[in-house]
Amino acid sequence: MSAAPLPADQPKPRVRLVQSQGELESLFQRFRGEPLLAVDTEAASFHRFHDRIYLLQLSTRQETAVVDPLAVTSLEPLAAVLRDPEVEIVFHDADYDLRLLRMEYGFTATNLFDTRIAAQLLNEPGVGLAALLEKYFGVQLDKRFQRADWSARPLSPEMLEYAAADTHYLPALRDLLRGRLLETGRLEWALEEFALATAARRLPSETDEPSYLRLKGAKAMPGRALAVLKELYDWREQLARRTDKAAFRILNNEPMISMAKAPPRDMAELKAVRGIGGDQAERRGQEILAAVERGLAIPEGQLPRIERTHRRQPDAAYEARLERLKLVRNQLAQRFDVAPGVLCPNGTLEAIARLNPSTLEQLAEVPELRRWQLREFGEDLLRSLKPPAS
Repeated sequence: MSAAPLPADQPKPRVRLVQSQGELESLFQRFRGEPLLAVDTEAASFHRFHDRIYLLQLSTRQETAVVDPLAVTSLEPLAAVLRDPEVEIVFHDADYDLRLLRMEYGFTATNLFDTRIAAQLLNEPGVGLAALLEKYFGVQLDKRFQRADWSARPLSPEMLEYAAADTHYLPALRDLLRGRLLETGRLEWALEEFALATAARRLPSETDEPSYLRLKGAKAMPGRALAVLKELYDWREQLARRTDKAAFRILNNEPMISMAKAPPRDMAELKAVRGIGGDQAERRGQEILAAVERGLAIPEGQLPRIERTHRRQPDAAYEARLERLKLVRNQLAQRFDVAPGVLCPNGTLEAIARLNPSTLEQLAEVPELRRWQLREFGEDLLRSLKPPAS
């Protein structure tokens, strides 16, 4: 498909930087009555420990603005628009942005259109924003600032132009994708997915499992190594929090794993650890060694233990149902021309296989199953649950 021309009102964005509460209030006065607002955020998790929003990009069909949230006293004008059911809020891949907005400000969105979800339901080969804009509009986004430090001030004109492009073209992309969803009969699919995407969900860090156990290889370690790893991890987190630096910039995961398995006892052994530079050893070596010693000093009875979950008993009938469900799902994916994991993820199929419903009413009780999935191919899923005649 050749690139479609951009609408006449979609030239290269002219960046308006909002740096005061008065400017923000004026901006939203101009936005009043607009049926659509495209939104994006920039954080600095690659540089900072505290994951927060350092930039907000906003676009209507007529205007694009970049808001510095560090320079305004209240973002309530944005909150009011986000919760207004009469205003469609357009994101590309809204999940992380919505989680940050909820975590930092308590903001939620009511009427969402997510262009990434739309692209997935349309089986686009590339669902990233850059790929979609280049395919449909011939626009090439500058990738230089993907890992930029958005907490830095002042921001360069090039950084602001990069940020503004993330929302400037979203209204036009939304229109194009919505039209295709309507043509293919999948708009109702998308609307249900959008509604579910607005539900408050926890950030990846919001879990009951200790963070150090999520490091690769940690759960296979014996108790003593876990104790050393925990002390190193806690030291790193405290320093990262205090200095507001990304944790990996203090100390990478790999050296911590290595030191947990083979604890260094002096500076010479520490400098021999792969991933520990000489400068780092000189600046923080004594603190690292102290963390190692704390882990080694923990009494045997107080060592951390991994609670092993009981494995499910083998269930041949369940496994057979799941395989039949996957086979039918894959056939349906070909019929609908949608990736199998988008059409119906494995987790949903597993829930169906466990429940083993025999009617559509029972199938509808599976929490993971969407209403559009039930409507479009619920009968196919039910038929696949029945064992083949012998």
